[in-house]
Amino acid sequence: MNDSYLYVIIALLPLAAGMVVTQRNPYHALIIRGVLGAMAAMVDALLGAADVALTEALMGTMLSITLYAIAVRSSLVLRLGVLENQTIEKNEDSNFHQLIRDLRNIFKNHYLRLEIVPYTNQESLETALIEKEIHVTCTPLKTSEEPEEMYQTNIRVQRIYNIIQSELSSKNTTLNYVGGNS
Repeated sequence: MNDSYLYVIIALLPLAAGMVVTQRNPYHALIIRGVLGAMAAMVDALLGAADVALTEALMGTMLSITLYAIAVRSSLVLRLGVLENQTIEKNEDSNFHQLIRDLRNIFKNHYLRLEIVPYTNQESLETALIEKEIHVTCTPLKTSEEPEEMYQTNIRVQRIYNIIQSELSSKNTTLNYVGGNS
């Protein structure tokens, strides 16, 4: 019997593993990981290890993909703290709306979802940033010489600061990196 198809499938395993590691989009990596697990289960079954194939199919593919999907979905959220009177619904300032649209577009390219978290006052907003409840704050900048409203954007994550600094085209905000280790 000619088992050359088995050698082709086995040769595809390292290729699929390499694709999982080099994938930039985490959702694509999850799909490829599922294909990798299915191929490994098929090879195990063809080689006569039905128990290993079943374990790989159930645990290595189905359960791990489900858990990874939940973890990826919950970790790809960028929390933006604003003052309550600044939320999109309450704020009529077109500069603020444009800034939020720009931030959403930037983070969509990096597979992040922007979540706006309102706070009652400036102190609670700053405390939330320090205690790592949020990643970024955006507050009105108190300057009288500007005809239109300007914003101060404080960022506690270096990578997010680098992304915003390099990709934000809006001149209605000043960026400030406030440190932090995450």
